[in-house]
Amino acid sequence: MSATAPVEPRRLRTVAGRFTTGVVAVTALRGSDGAPAGLAVNSFTSVSLTPPLVLFCVARSSSSWPDVRSADRFCVNILGESQRELSARFAASGTDKFGGVPWQPSPGGAPVLDGSIGWLECSVEKEIPAGDHDVVLARVHDLDTRQEDAPLLFYGGLYGRYARL
Repeated sequence: MSATAPVEPRRLRTVAGRFTTGVVAVTALRGSDGAPAGLAVNSFTSVSLTPPLVLFCVARSSSSWPDVRSADRFCVNILGESQRELSARFAASGTDKFGGVPWQPSPGGAPVLDGSIGWLECSVEKEIPAGDHDVVLARVHDLDTRQEDAPLLFYGGLYGRYARL
C-alpha cells in the first residue's frame, strides 16, 4: 500500500460542488423568546418513508442552528427559483434574516416562508457528529406543497436553474 496525501478541503469542496443540490431554509421560533430563527442548507435529503425521516447537515460553527434547535418543531422550507435573495439572506451570519420576510405558521407554529414551493414540519430525531458538521436526522410531522415554481438549485458555488430534458 502506498501512502496518499490527505484530501485538501478546497479540493473536496470543488469536486463535491459538481453535484447539484436544492436549497432549503430551516426555520423555527427560538425556544428562549419565540423570535424567528433560521439558516440556509443545501445538504438536505429524504431518508425514509416509514417512519418519515429527512436529514440535513449543519456546520458546527453555525450560530443559527442552536436557536433553531432550541424549538420543539422546525420547518424545512424548500426554496423556489425566485427565492435566491432569501437563500443568500439565510446563509449570512449575524443578519436580521426575517426582517420584511412574510411567513405563516405551520401547524406546530414554525415559520413557513411565503414563496416556498414546499415545507416539512420536523423535530430532531438524532444528531450525529461528522467532522466539522453535524448530521441532523429529523422526523417529519406535517408537510405540504405550496407555490408552483421551479426549485432553487446550487451547483459549483453558484445558483442555477432547473431545465426539463
